[in-house]
Amino acid sequence: MHDDFLDLPSGGSDAICYIADRAMLDAAMALIADYGAGAVLHASKRADASRNQGNVMGFCRWRQIERLVAALNEGSIGTVH
Repeated sequence: MHDDFLDLPSGGSDAICYIADRAMLDAAMALIADYGAGAVLHASKRADASRNQGNVMGFCRWRQIERLVAALNEGSIGTVH
């Protein structure tokens, strides 16, 4: 049995991001362009607002965008060719 999947990052700066569609990447890039280093905070606020409105899908999407923005701000993840 191959257990490499057990070594996947569990969070923090090594977290793996899920990109559902191009719109998610566009949203992350727009936040970075508009807010620079504060883009993660703005994505977090949007996720919180969605949660407070009972919008589970919006909450999950903005939380993933928050993780994506953090990853994009940190640099390369994995192999770079």
